[in-house]
Amino acid sequence: MATQLQVNLFDPEVQQCPYDAYRTLRDEAPAYNIPGTDIYVVTRYDDVRRVLLDPKAFPSSAPKGRFRASAADMERGRLVAERFEEKGWLPAATLNGRDDPEHKQMRAMFNEAFKPSRIKEIDGKVENLAYELIDGFLDDGHCEWVSQFCIPLPLYIIGEQMGAKREDIWRIKSWTEAFFHRISFMLPEDRHMEMVDKEIEAQHYFQPIFEKLREEPDGSLISVLVNTVIEDWGRTLTDNELHAEMMADTFVGGSETTTNALAAGMKLLIENKDVWHQLKSDPDKYMKTFVEEVVRLESPVQSLMRFVAEDIAVGDVTIPAGAMVNVRFAAANRDERQFECPEKLDLERPKAGAHMGFGSGVHHCLGAPLARRELTWGFTAVIDRFEDMWFAEGKNDFAYHPHFLLRSLKQLHIEFQPKRG
Repeated sequence: MATQLQVNLFDPEVQQCPYDAYRTLRDEAPAYNIPGTDIYVVTRYDDVRRVLLDPKAFPSSAPKGRFRASAADMERGRLVAERFEEKGWLPAATLNGRDDPEHKQMRAMFNEAFKPSRIKEIDGKVENLAYELIDGFLDDGHCEWVSQFCIPLPLYIIGEQMGAKREDIWRIKSWTEAFFHRISFMLPEDRHMEMVDKEIEAQHYFQPIFEKLREEPDGSLISVLVNTVIEDWGRTLTDNELHAEMMADTFVGGSETTTNALAAGMKLLIENKDVWHQLKSDPDKYMKTFVEEVVRLESPVQSLMRFVAEDIAVGDVTIPAGAMVNVRFAAANRDERQFECPEKLDLERPKAGAHMGFGSGVHHCLGAPLARRELTWGFTAVIDRFEDMWFAEGKNDFAYHPHFLLRSLKQLHIEFQPKRG
């Protein structure tokens, strides 16, 4: 029975490879109440889709007076808010954490910032950077793939769009990592506060950029975010709103997730040499599906949170008003009820883009077109520059960062045979 089931998604060992746990939950408890909490984990494709497509029943912000937070969570939240207010700017609700009509009004500005013509303008920069990065270590015959390729590719691109200097990019990476760990649900209080302090460092780096762009708009993506008046609000974003967006929706949403997909894709190619040869044989035919399959299989965003507005049934379970729903995209993406042989990397998979890796509904990832371009150019450069590649012997433990929401490979040491001629 579901009440006797014990699946601990907070266990770092389970997080290293959570897919058996997801299968157990899909089969035995598709709306699983994590013991001792008011969190319900939803894992089947149809249920995940239902939650994402019904933001009234499953809002992104906590219903006032109904949220069932524990006393410990409330106290931690109070300490974090106090630290931000004392030393920096308390981050406002992000785009992902808002509901309509505010979400729709704010999203319109982001849609303008990430419109197709702007992504098309960035495309050539992505292509050039992918080749530049690989050519920088090609003659070595080996690299640490995550730090030498997966991190700088999306981070340089979003950094330039956000007004950051390239020489500052690794400082920025330390700040995005702090945010990444802060939202992991895995930190003790002292470490959590350390991450808050690092995020405040980032705020003090970006604040002068905001102020300069208010004086001298330059047409960059960040300039659009700083200066666009949201019509229904009659104002631009506040500093508190801008700082929230810088970390959550631009730098982490726009780089960390793509970094993790680039790492996952390389690992999958080395583990599935038949797929590597198939992809190389006709990249024009197979690249698009390969990119979708990487996102589906490894889901850099494993899950996000929603709330429950009123008591609602999901399958045989009634989830009480005010509870949190952990929407497990990664479990839905391997649901046998939706995908044939879901654990297989299949370049012939029909409707490969039907996965939940970028979410669905009104909160569908607005950076998905840019992420797809970065993944496409990243692996196109691999095909053009590598004859073959393999894991460096004795150097990999294939460990993932402990995280309840995201999936992030720490390192990937590879060796390769450069393609000549």
